[in-house]
Amino acid sequence: MRNFYEILEVEKNVTKEELKRSYKKLAKKYHPDLNPGDEVAEAKFKEISYAYEVLSDDEKRRVYDVYGEEGLKGNMGGAGGSGFGGFSDIFDDIFDIFGGSRSNRYEYANRKDMPKKGPDTRVDVTLDFFEAIFGVEKEISVKVKEECSHCHGSKMEPGTEKHECDKCHGSGQVTTEQNTPFGRFVRTSSCDKCHGTGEVIDEPCKKCGGRGAVLKSKKLKVNIPKGVDTGNIISLKGQGSVGENGGENGDVFVYIRVRSDAVFKREGNDIYLNIPISYPDAVLGAKIKVPTLKKLVDYDIPKGTTGGTVFRLKGEGVPYVNRENQRGDLFFKVEIIIPKKVSDDQKKLLEELRETEPEVEENKKSFLDKLKDLFD
Repeated sequence: MRNFYEILEVEKNVTKEELKRSYKKLAKKYHPDLNPGDEVAEAKFKEISYAYEVLSDDEKRRVYDVYGEEGLKGNMGGAGGSGFGGFSDIFDDIFDIFGGSRSNRYEYANRKDMPKKGPDTRVDVTLDFFEAIFGVEKEISVKVKEECSHCHGSKMEPGTEKHECDKCHGSGQVTTEQNTPFGRFVRTSSCDKCHGTGEVIDEPCKKCGGRGAVLKSKKLKVNIPKGVDTGNIISLKGQGSVGENGGENGDVFVYIRVRSDAVFKREGNDIYLNIPISYPDAVLGAKIKVPTLKKLVDYDIPKGTTGGTVFRLKGEGVPYVNRENQRGDLFFKVEIIIPKKVSDDQKKLLEELRETEPEVEENKKSFLDKLKDLFD
């Protein structure tokens, strides 16, 4: 499995600025225009471009860090890397260095009439402690861009037309020439009048303002599996904003946060809790009731149990996500309760008990002897 951080020669905690610098360095090294006919360099260029596309996007980087490259399938372009439309500033820097324009093989990356996937949407959902453990169906509200019902995505008023751009003559590109001491250099860029489409709309749609989409709120039902925890992400493919020029819809990413519980503490898939017991129960042993995630269970505390002793109930923890038959464990620590007030009868019994505890007296004497040796 590919490691995108290693591909870009960075650490996992890399900042966006450091990531960009490393990508620019590698892009200059492996760009096909600088390595004509080198198929290895071209493949490497596509690989680093795809890795940068993932790690430079906060949402996709979170998904990759949690689920790896497998979690990105269906959410992005092909495995070898999609278009380079998001890197125009970096590519501009690269080509400015050499004074030339980009190869025609890569001009498609900036064309505005190419199908473009819609933007993704993030939704934060807070779950109660037990909802996260046992799973739940939640209804969420998201705001996404949907195709304009008035112009049906054409961006222009119904009945009107668009015409060829008179600046670029329908090519979507404009060419400028520059004379330098090193010779004449030609640069091709996207037309600023038609934004690279080669066409100009006579009358933009009045409802969407010529954007082809409008912002709307919609309800979605999310099946949250058992065992999720804070930081988990659920992807709803195709439920995000509408794409452009026939591109697929974006996705909705549901970010999970789980509330804490007053009794149970969760660490991964294990559960921890404290259970108070009396001094007599600790000394004599007792059958106590232990709360688990589903019910109370009986547990035999052995004689002579000391405060802070931890016991384990195997398989009574949290189920693993999508592996319901595999669960963590439950650990409970006993706390011996010492009463602050005792009756006269209780006091008398305790006095008698103290007189009949030679083991305690011997341990106390041994401890005092050690202290004496320490300070002598």
